[in-house]
Amino acid sequence: MKRTFAAGLFGVTAMLMAGSAMAGEAKVFETKSAINNLSTVMVDGGKARPLTVGFGSGAYRRPGDPANMFYAVSDRGPNFVCGDVEAVLGVSADQVCKGQKVRVYPTPDYSPSIYTIFLNDDGSFDVKDVITLKDQNGVPLTGLTNKLTVAKTEKPVDANGHPLEQSVSSIDAEGIIRLSDGSYWIGEENGPSILHAAADGTVIERIVPAGSEKDFEGSAYKVTGGLPAILVKRQTNRGIESMAVSPDETKLYFMVQNPLANPNADAYKAAKNTRLFVYDRAASKLRGEYIYQLDDPQSFRNDPSKKQNAPRISEVLALGNDRLLVLERTDKTTKLHEVELEGATNILATRWDDMSTSPTLEQQNDLDSINLTPVSKTLRFDSADYPEAPNKLEGLAIMGDGALAMINDNDFGIKGDPTKVILIDGLVQADKF
Repeated sequence: MKRTFAAGLFGVTAMLMAGSAMAGEAKVFETKSAINNLSTVMVDGGKARPLTVGFGSGAYRRPGDPANMFYAVSDRGPNFVCGDVEAVLGVSADQVCKGQKVRVYPTPDYSPSIYTIFLNDDGSFDVKDVITLKDQNGVPLTGLTNKLTVAKTEKPVDANGHPLEQSVSSIDAEGIIRLSDGSYWIGEENGPSILHAAADGTVIERIVPAGSEKDFEGSAYKVTGGLPAILVKRQTNRGIESMAVSPDETKLYFMVQNPLANPNADAYKAAKNTRLFVYDRAASKLRGEYIYQLDDPQSFRNDPSKKQNAPRISEVLALGNDRLLVLERTDKTTKLHEVELEGATNILATRWDDMSTSPTLEQQNDLDSINLTPVSKTLRFDSADYPEAPNKLEGLAIMGDGALAMINDNDFGIKGDPTKVILIDGLVQADKF
């Protein structure tokens, strides 16, 4: 596949042929901003691990913003499983995890935050205007796990293995949009939930699965059970990891990262059907729920797998009314699919939202046999065509001239990966917002 490059910030060319992108050469940006440096962590007998801020869990550029600017959101902060302790800290897993199944938070006081990113002509990006997410009392939120009893959760420990207190208010921010009134909507993974936050980062409302509200009692913000109860079946670390808004700002779109563990983890591992939701902002209620079928894991060319739970959804971007760009990825391969809701079956408040239904939606990969139609998918980008693209792309933003910016989640540099932005023109056509 031949690729050509034209110099300049947005001078990148690309073509669409037969529904997939002919690759124009990308431009990649990195930062030298001091804000990027978080801390250095070291435990007894270990090695120093410098950490950086993971800006790229979600991204959004509001129409009318500067052409080279977008918003980015960080997730819960540096964290890793026991299997990564030796690689990250240089000590045995037993020294930190002590034989328990826990998740390690080396900087437990970190607060998920919103950052403003500016791309520069010289291939760098600047990070400005940090907004910390906080409760109604102005207290910054942490990314530690919630005290969940209805949904499954994990036990947090610090880098020395000391137990950390869970919080009813903490969040794992993973998707973001900004409205014309300056407020934000955020997709949140742990609850799972969606949040409305004021322009200064104060959480106005958190919307959680119906029936799980008591798990968030004591939060210093409003909690509403406005999501289907069945979402408590989300697999751990596979909750809501996206957020998009329609051009007229009347509708929000978000997806569950993977199929639910419904009725159990075995179903999740084999399932292709994940759920895409449409939220009516004026009515403050869901209007739609649609099925998105994940690709064959063997089709992810940089890291083909036999595991159906290897692909996952990390971002949704609205291209128009009920027309979306969905980021579906594995660890080393990212695809972008253009998705249309028209013609797909709306399963909201049907038996597929009932936890007593058997077999479950997640056990039904052949949708024709049960008269369900998933959303349509058209491939627009495959990172296997771009060796310069970073792994774990998670944020999407349409820049001022229509070029598509993608930012990776570097996991706060726990394995030494930098944050990068890759910019490509001509991949998609968005309606004028």
